[in-house]
Amino acid sequence: MARAGERTPPDDVEALNDDPSHDDETSAPRLFKGRPLESYTSLATNPYLSLHAELGRPAMTSEAAAACKGRWHEEFGREAPLHVEIGAGNGFFLSGMAARHPEFNWLGVEIRFKRVVLTARKLLKVQAEGWSRITRYDGNALPDLLRPGEVAGIYLNHPDPWPKRQQAHNRMICGDWLDMIATLLRPGGDLKVKTDHQLNVLALVKAMEGRPFTLVGRSDDVARDGAPWPDDVVTNYQRKFNERGLPVYALWLRRD
Repeated sequence: MARAGERTPPDDVEALNDDPSHDDETSAPRLFKGRPLESYTSLATNPYLSLHAELGRPAMTSEAAAACKGRWHEEFGREAPLHVEIGAGNGFFLSGMAARHPEFNWLGVEIRFKRVVLTARKLLKVQAEGWSRITRYDGNALPDLLRPGEVAGIYLNHPDPWPKRQQAHNRMICGDWLDMIATLLRPGGDLKVKTDHQLNVLALVKAMEGRPFTLVGRSDDVARDGAPWPDDVVTNYQRKFNERGLPVYALWLRRD
């Protein structure tokens, strides 16, 4: 299972866009441009490519998701706080939170077709398709999908630590990433991060310096001390680390 922020092989990644495709509202080039599903040569042999094409809501293509920028309330048919998970994986967290909180609108972003399908199935199983969506998109390109201040809560679970020095440029958590999060969150909005690698904790604490965030809570071992927020869903990665007796860290930041 890949983590949030993990790079994927070229034949399974939508390329960064440097062509004339533009967002309808801002005329800014998209950071992430979806290839049409029919352009994949493996469409007939990879069941998850075809399933993604056939499944429909709550799964969305990247093109359909980008078209909802600033209009997610229209997609959901109601006004409600929008909560976003970056790197939904197999969908345990997103489906669990959507089932617990139908008063919110939920959006999951995941890079791999298979995990988009698995997450969509879980959302259907808990009958949360009315207020939840999952799309194949790059978690570093959220401004394609969301207007500044449009989001009430962002969740990042177990991003890849890229622990080696030469891999540092691949790490998701950095100052530029937190600047993006600060732009998307409304004042008072929350960023909640769980990670099995202390490097991510240190990177986030460092990135907070000089940025409009307040540290609301922190846990250096969620299994021992509990999450710093009152409501949490145990992720698949978290369960594995609990079984091995290894700590999972958590940080709760609030947008000033």
